[in-house]
Amino acid sequence: MHCTVAAAVRAAPAPVASATAVLPDADTRTESTASEAVETERPWNVVVWDDPVNLMSYVTWVFRSYFGYPEEKARGLMLEVHHSGRSVVASGSLEEAETHTAALHGFGLWATFEQAGGR
Repeated sequence: MHCTVAAAVRAAPAPVASATAVLPDADTRTESTASEAVETERPWNVVVWDDPVNLMSYVTWVFRSYFGYPEEKARGLMLEVHHSGRSVVASGSLEEAETHTAALHGFGLWATFEQAGGR
């Protein structure tokens, strides 16, 4: 008899879902859309990291030749890499950050990208 009851329970039809869907109210949708817009508007930073391989003069040359930075700016960024271990050398869209990071890898520098505001 126990099996018969179990079979009857298994054979019972599942409850029918309501035809009305629950949607978030307009305020919630607006907040979500606004926060997504802010996330995509935040720029991406290209970070160069200190390494034991490249000479300071070479890193300065890369910043001057690739980014077109004047000597003072390139040297300042290089010194920040040397003393702080990292420096944000460029900022822009995700696509630009990816392109710059790949180019810096081509020069043999250690580089990454991150969204501005994070560390």
